[in-house]
Amino acid sequence: MVTEKRFYSDLPIPPGEYLAEVLKTKGMAQAELARRIGRPVQAVNEIVKGEKAITPETAIQLEQALDVPAHIWTGLESRYQLIKARLAEKGRLRKEAAYLAQAPYKQLANLKCVGKTGDHEHKVRELQRFYGVSSLANLSGVRGYKVSFRGGGEGSGEGSEAATGFALAAWIRCAEMRAAEARTETFDKNKLRKSLDEILELSRKGAGEVVPGLERILARCGVVLVVLLRFPKTDARAASFWIKSDKAVLLLDGSDEWSDRQWFRLFRGVGHLLLHGKRTFIEGREGGLELSAKEKEAAAFAERWLEKGTR
Repeated sequence: MVTEKRFYSDLPIPPGEYLAEVLKTKGMAQAELARRIGRPVQAVNEIVKGEKAITPETAIQLEQALDVPAHIWTGLESRYQLIKARLAEKGRLRKEAAYLAQAPYKQLANLKCVGKTGDHEHKVRELQRFYGVSSLANLSGVRGYKVSFRGGGEGSGEGSEAATGFALAAWIRCAEMRAAEARTETFDKNKLRKSLDEILELSRKGAGEVVPGLERILARCGVVLVVLLRFPKTDARAASFWIKSDKAVLLLDGSDEWSDRQWFRLFRGVGHLLLHGKRTFIEGREGGLELSAKEKEAAAFAERWLEKGTR
């Protein structure tokens, strides 16, 4: 059995080149073809030079005038346009490779969020799929990640000069993916308020009981707790956001122990969920006077509850 191998050029060859060959074989001038299909000579010349596409209507006219099936012309045109589009895409991917230094690709690959590869173009495609964008340049405009690209504040101490919005958005995206799989009740603000004493009681428990206890209590209120190691170049250690109208997420840095600071971050996040509606808040990314005031309000909420826990 012989297996036929086909090799295709990656050069965009316009179908007009084949048309020129057919005309030469038939001894037909472009002007004669124009008369036969009722088109201007300029239109035929533009097709030959690859400046004008062969439409299905033109393909049928060429079939009738030259006895070459219409599907041959449309196939050549389709392949020509596809190769041009692929070459243009490769050019865009090469340009977007500049973003790779800002994204924590190695860590995302270890978490199996993206595929392991050393090819830069493949990495860009994987990141586009992971973030859910057609271009990495669009990421800063996506509503769920906008805050990630605002200037740092409280959370931008260690390594702040190297911090990037891409790394922070990746941390948020990983939390989204985990939260999407978690089972919770529908978000209920009243349940969450009534559970605050129970949550506070966990601060007196051993470290091994804290996370399972919080996950159970918060899930009952429609909130997913995600404790995830923050990535390099990520200058925040906590965030609160929504993935559905009825599911909220509290994200905390998994590299921190359950110290007073971690409890403060947790209660501040709860404060945002109770006081500020369905918005995204990332530690230290205030983004204007209005959000700065809300950060202060959530911080005051956390301080009141933590002070209650010391009594």
